[in-house]
Amino acid sequence: MKQINRRSLLKTGGRLSLAAMLGSWAQPAWSRQLQKALTNQEYTPATVLSEDEDFWYYVQQAYTTTESVINLNNGGVSPAPRVVQDAVKRYLDFSNEAPSYHMLRILDLGKEKIRRDLALLAGVPADGVALQRNATEALQTIIFGLPLKAGDEVVLCRQDYPSMIHAWQQRASRDGIKLVWANLQLPSEDNDYLVHQYTRLFTPRTRLVHLTHMINWNGQILPVRRIADQAHARGIEVLVDGAQSFAQLPYAITDLGADYFAASLHKWLSACIGTGMLYVKAEHIGKIYPLFAAENPAETNIRKFEHLGTKPSAIELATGKAIEFHQMIGSERKQARLQYLKNYWMEKVMQVPKVRLCTSLRPEFGCAIGLVNLDGIAPVELDNFFFQKYRVHTTPVKWGGIEGVRVTPNVYTSTRDLNVLVQAINQAATKGLS
Repeated sequence: MKQINRRSLLKTGGRLSLAAMLGSWAQPAWSRQLQKALTNQEYTPATVLSEDEDFWYYVQQAYTTTESVINLNNGGVSPAPRVVQDAVKRYLDFSNEAPSYHMLRILDLGKEKIRRDLALLAGVPADGVALQRNATEALQTIIFGLPLKAGDEVVLCRQDYPSMIHAWQQRASRDGIKLVWANLQLPSEDNDYLVHQYTRLFTPRTRLVHLTHMINWNGQILPVRRIADQAHARGIEVLVDGAQSFAQLPYAITDLGADYFAASLHKWLSACIGTGMLYVKAEHIGKIYPLFAAENPAETNIRKFEHLGTKPSAIELATGKAIEFHQMIGSERKQARLQYLKNYWMEKVMQVPKVRLCTSLRPEFGCAIGLVNLDGIAPVELDNFFFQKYRVHTTPVKWGGIEGVRVTPNVYTSTRDLNVLVQAINQAATKGLS
């Protein structure tokens, strides 16, 4: 198989034509303006372009976000750009003309192209990628499908996503496996510390380590590859939760050393709500039981993990437009913009009395997600203040020793929006919530 040249793919980001993405439909004004902006800035370094509000204004016009709320909770679920919305509407209309024929005999054939495009974006072979509804479904396919027995050990951490922790706890209760817990003190800018918190727990009975690439609560990036290398040296397999990092950071799954990898595509890829992916290394597919029964659970075809029953093809197929839109902007540009936005608001409030920031400003340890805490104010109260007084939508966090309000902008977010957040934080810190 020809090796995937991911660097070449990333360099082409921004060169895809919006006119081509829209197909035969007339190209609207917003897409013509964005296409012009992309052409004009083709050779501008990503870090320089990250601060160009005029350029990102044209990106913003590709979305249909409301003016009544400043949405800074994109880490939960991101809106899809117009081209994705239009695609799913067209596919859905087509499906409803003759559902069992159009959906099952025509549209479903397009899944293989989506699989190939996702694999190319992820830097892995297409026959290792399964289409899923979200990261939870994909991760639990592995959690409940692994052939583990009583006494086998799994290493995970207290700061992992709750649904994954609950799944592992159910597996432990049912099958007698042992869960071994790391408890990370975050934020951290010490990779040696982060690696050690996992590797010190490895024993001859450890069968798998569960790693969250980017911690959902405060955006901490873990040195997954370093931990994975030490795990593999001991014969331990690696499951990576990439729900927050996929399409936010530019990397290939193979860079992480993952045996298993899962992501939600309705977060940073901005695909339709209810789309996700699972990657399994070829040598492991046969031993993993599917979450939903397949005719032959031991088969080595990745598609055995897609036996869900009737589901909307329109949502899956529109993922293709999300991939194209992501590539058009370019992975490095996107990461640079998200990093700039996070640091923009954090730097403006970091010296304000009572304000405590719980996320690193350094790009190797964080990107879009930032966590803020105010002394004497509960996160849920601060989150409510932001929304009631300023119509800023964030999310309160209290999990695994991490507390604060999580702020997650996206590429359509402007610094003008973030100035409202800064004003709200200053108001809360200096005058209280009254």
